[in-house]
This record gives sequence, structure tokens and C-alpha cells, in this order.
Amino acid sequence: MLDSYRDLVRLALQEDVGTGDVTTLNALPANIGARAAMVVKAPGVVSGIDLAKMAFELQDPTLKFKATAKDGQFIEPGTAVATVTGSVASIITAERTALNFVMRLSGIATLTRRYVDAIAGTGAAILDTRKTTPIMRLLEKYAVLCGGGQNHRLALWDMYLVKDNHIRAARGLTNAIDRIQRTRRDLLLEVEVESMDQLREALRPEVDRILVDNQPVDVVKRCVEEVDRWYAQNPPDHPRVREGAKRWPELEVSGGINLETVRGYAETGVDYLSVGALTHSAPALDLSLEIEEVG
Repeated sequence: MLDSYRDLVRLALQEDVGTGDVTTLNALPANIGARAAMVVKAPGVVSGIDLAKMAFELQDPTLKFKATAKDGQFIEPGTAVATVTGSVASIITAERTALNFVMRLSGIATLTRRYVDAIAGTGAAILDTRKTTPIMRLLEKYAVLCGGGQNHRLALWDMYLVKDNHIRAARGLTNAIDRIQRTRRDLLLEVEVESMDQLREALRPEVDRILVDNQPVDVVKRCVEEVDRWYAQNPPDHPRVREGAKRWPELEVSGGINLETVRGYAETGVDYLSVGALTHSAPALDLSLEIEEVG
């Protein structure tokens, strides 16, 4: 998957280098070789190493890049995740582009791991959202996977998700679902609800997941109980049911979820917790490129 982003990496290099790295071209002698290490400065989960490799090799195909860690691996401070050897000028010119990709994706992976660890043992899963950097979505969702989370829908085309604005525009939740059913494709259907009454309206065999949005823990717990009662009386008989699911429709919760509250929400028994902060607010993981040998 990462190889499909070669053009994006090329554009990132062009953005940074432009007509030439004037400092490096004028401050360094030509034809000087070096070895450098990409070093993690803070504990975290690595993601995007192949993008760094791509950046160096696009800048100079003669550079030799060697990964010393794998995406998804937890790394302690001071650990080198990769080395690169060859022209020191080429290494320094591509340095920032390579680091930016790894720092951004590793930050997402690291924050995701913190959420995953926070709900360990509850049986719930951490999901990402579509609150991603434009053009970077698949990379950022890949980083979530590296951190142990799961991907929600990739975009608008791979899952039905009836949200509050759909419900208002369709003049009601039932109207929105009925319209979808007329032309339904073989895709999961999720419905967002903001009250117990909406939840009960969404409990239909056509609905595969219910998203409880911006509700306190006690209300979410009542929603779980309501869905479980309905599920016991209405066992599904269609192939969309996920293997291992403990109820259908499954329950997702979002809104007001942070590292302090996520455990309480997970302990209500919900199946999924979607956290926009994984991609819209993850701090970059601190890395640097250190020249270890010259000549």
C-alpha cells in the first residue's frame, strides 16, 4: 500500500527542495559520503519507515537505506529505526521530508497504542474516523493499524452511515433508512443516534451498527442493554453478521472520548469506540537524523 504513495513523497521532496538545497550545495564539498541514523527521541510506536526509504531513494537512487525496526514496533528513546549511507549532501537534502512522514505516522500509531492499552481486556476496539489530513487518509489509517486500532469506513463509498444531517434532511431516521433500502448495495449500514428514542427507531434488521454520539457513560450503558434485549428477541438471519459478534446491530460510541474517559465507555460493553483525535490531534513522535560517520 505505501508504495502507491511514491508520487506524494516525490511532491513532498519537490515542495522542500524546490530549485535546490542552497545551503547544502554551497556549504559541503562534493562527493563526500556519510552514514546517518534515524533515531527516536521519545518512546513510541513506529510507522512509515518505507516512506522514509522512498524519500531518500527518490532524492538519490544511490543511497542505501536499511530499516532496523518494523512498523508497529514499540521503540525506546535513543534507538535507531533506520540507517542510510551514501552522499552526505543527498542525505541532508532528503532528511526533513523523510522525518516528517515518519514523525507524523508514528505519532498517530503511538497515540492509538495508548488508547488500545487503556481499554485492554474490555473486548472493545478502538476505531479511527474520517478526520484525517487531506490526501494522507490511507497513510494515517495505516498508522492506526500499526498502533493496534482498527479502521472505520475508509471514505463515503464503502459503508452507509446515516448521521444527524442526513436524518434532518430526510425528515426522519425511518425515512432515511427506507430510502437506502430501496437501492441498497452489499454494504454495512450504520445509524447515528442521539437519544434512546432514536436508538429504538434504529433497531431494525436492516441496520448493522448503531453509533451512540455524545452521550454520558450511564446512557451508553442503557443503550447497550436496550440493544441486547432487542437482539435476544430478533436474532439476525443475514450474512452481514460479523463472525464473533456478540450482538447485532453492534454498538459504537463517539464524542467526549479521551484517554481519561475511554475505559469507562469501553466497560459499558460497547463493541467500538471511535476517536477522531487519533488522526486530527496526534502529536508527532520526536525523531532526528544523526550523521554518525563522514568520509
